[in-house]
Amino acid sequence: MGLTRKHFTVVFLCLCFTVFLLLISVSSSSSPQGQMETAASSLEHDNGVHCSRERSRAAWKIIDEYLMPFVEKERYKISSRCRLHPENDLYRDQEQHKMHVDINEWRCGYCKKTFYEEKYLDKHFDNRHYDLLNVSHSRCLADLCGALHCDLVLDSAPHKTRCNPAAIGRNKHLCESLADSCFPVSEGPSALHLNEFFLRQFCDAHTCSGGRKPFSKGGKRETSTLHVVISVLVLMLLALFYIFMYLYRGGIKRSSQGLKHISKSGQKKRS
Repeated sequence: MGLTRKHFTVVFLCLCFTVFLLLISVSSSSSPQGQMETAASSLEHDNGVHCSRERSRAAWKIIDEYLMPFVEKERYKISSRCRLHPENDLYRDQEQHKMHVDINEWRCGYCKKTFYEEKYLDKHFDNRHYDLLNVSHSRCLADLCGALHCDLVLDSAPHKTRCNPAAIGRNKHLCESLADSCFPVSEGPSALHLNEFFLRQFCDAHTCSGGRKPFSKGGKRETSTLHVVISVLVLMLLALFYIFMYLYRGGIKRSSQGLKHISKSGQKKRS
């Protein structure tokens, strides 16, 4: 029994080390720096498109996480004239044809070609599937980043910057115009409620006083791949720990019973 416990201990330690390596691998490969290119206000491609894919992606992420859950709750249908509508995202169709198969595997939904990182898939879209962009009818969602606080999602904003009242004023004006055009108060109670919500959620934070923070009303909570992997690994470790303790206590119990048996045998021989 002692040999079996030693073997189990070695296996348990090897599994713990393997889990540790997996956690390091997942955390490094799922970092934003590994999946996104450096933020820029615009990208100029040979095909003549002047629109940052990365910032458009950040803008849509904000819309999807911090606005759409509340729009759906109100059962409100955003007009296609609203610049926040999916049809007004130049890259929306391409983004929907991305398949994140594994941690280090991205697949093109058009031609099924695979890539190690998302940025290479982005370049593939630019080079091979540019003709699928709705250039004539779509707008650049990245142009709304000033109003939507994209820098917070991209983590590209300096920690300490001097507030620029002119830039803050422009962003707030753009933000308020989005609220009025996307949720006209004349369209009823739902539109009025969403208009006020949009102002609180996005526009009030455009100030040099720093009194309000963006996304103060919250948003939908998504479970990331990293959190799922960590949860599964923790459960595996707990299961292995309980199995180890069960076998260990069983071994102690059998050892104590063996000692009692030996002591009783010795007493019988003496008597």
